[in-house]
Amino acid sequence: MAINLLDYDAERLGQLMVQLGEKPFRAKQLMKWIHQRGVADFDAMSDIAKSFRQKLAVDACIAPPAMMAEQIAKDGTRKWLLDVGTGNGVEAVFIPEDDRGTLCVSSQVGCALDCTFCSTARQGFNRNLSTAEIIGQLWWANRRLSFDAARVGTATNDDTRIVSNVVMMGMGEPLANYDNVVAAMRLMLDDNAYGLSRRRVTLSTSGMVPQMDKLREDCPVALAVSLHAPNDTIRDQIVPINKKYPLKELMDACNRYLEKAPRDFITFEYVMLDGINDKPEHAHQLAALARSTSCKFNLIPFNPFPNAGYQRSSREAIHRFRDILLQAGYIVTVRKTRGDDIDAACGQLAGQVLDKTRRTEKMLETRPIIFKSGGDA
Repeated sequence: MAINLLDYDAERLGQLMVQLGEKPFRAKQLMKWIHQRGVADFDAMSDIAKSFRQKLAVDACIAPPAMMAEQIAKDGTRKWLLDVGTGNGVEAVFIPEDDRGTLCVSSQVGCALDCTFCSTARQGFNRNLSTAEIIGQLWWANRRLSFDAARVGTATNDDTRIVSNVVMMGMGEPLANYDNVVAAMRLMLDDNAYGLSRRRVTLSTSGMVPQMDKLREDCPVALAVSLHAPNDTIRDQIVPINKKYPLKELMDACNRYLEKAPRDFITFEYVMLDGINDKPEHAHQLAALARSTSCKFNLIPFNPFPNAGYQRSSREAIHRFRDILLQAGYIVTVRKTRGDDIDAACGQLAGQVLDKTRRTEKMLETRPIIFKSGGDA
């Protein structure tokens, strides 16, 4: 089987070059052609010896996931369904803004963590994505967007890398696919590949504490934590991993993550669920919980999906919650909903998952769950 070069970060690609009888510097040449220029044809790599190109054509390939479908929202947000084989598809979302272009990347086919308000979690779980399938989303997006910019006559010399920010916030829990995600992020940061600064690559986790500690040492990118609750009672209910790593352990891990870069901060993501976690007392509890952590809050209006069991907090409740946090001295943003008309907003990604967990089937066998508020003490 041909070697997919998208699976290789700089270190592994250098080792592969030696195994193939080539000089290690060939790895840098290949990375620039593959990741900076988006070239998948070895014959087009003009500064590489013809004999080596011929060898690569036999032994290797550059194979990102293929596009199955594309949707474009009214606000310009794009969602791509990408084929990852055996009937599975994952979704990637590009969000254009005036000063940046952000790509939301998936790390798993489905998700095993079962957060109750997330459409991806309802689809169940099939498998982890490979490094090639993760970085391939960025490779593919840059190539697609560059082609479109050239077609309409808006391309510039910088348009070969239109994606300026990457957030590991798509389908899946990134830290549950640790090795492949870290290898992909190293390519994102590598000057011979995508050259993004570590502050422009953000990993979002529901709170896998041991992996957070490991990430701090291996690849300390910007960190976002899906908090969503101000106390263990509510978080146990809506983010089940909290039963394994409760809030005290999670907050301690956040503070450890910042030790090497004290000027950094954690972004706490907080989905606003009507009557569940959006009361004034919840905001006061949240302010007290994060008092010792350098952080900001991103309040996310809940994005509905069929049979969700939740409602979005009212505008008034969200603003009241925000104002309490602001008065406590925190930086607070309310996320603008983007791409909800194509189900590309936060929590709506579903993809195409052949569920090994049989989660949907099991849910249909049980009575509907009514989610109730709790933990006001």
